Amino acid sequence: MKYIFVILSIIVLTYIADSQEIKSTIEIKTSAICEHCKENIEKALNKVAGVEKSNLDLDTKVATVKYDSTRTNVDELRNAISKAGYNADDVKRDGRAYKRLPKCCKAD
Repeated sequence: MKYIFVILSIIVLTYIADSQEIKSTIEIKTSAICEHCKENIEKALNKVAGVEKSNLDLDTKVATVKYDSTRTNVDELRNAISKAGYNADDVKRDGRAYKRLPKCCKAD
């Protein structure tokens, strides 16, 4: 009987913990140019803990990110894009990362 109670308690606590997630969506303006940029930015965003989905629209250069706001925040998402070598809203790209990008991804 004790084991059943323990197992039920674990299931209930797991359910409660899962329901605590707060799903948020943000749009971040980037300096993306091409398909390589799209792949790089989406890959960088998807590595951030709490990101459920990311999609970059090359026409608008806007990345739409669906994430769990209890695990990450907008600043971390912008920094991930910056560290990949791209501008993210008002966060400037990381210079070293920018130098490593393929030529087609460089605006200058």
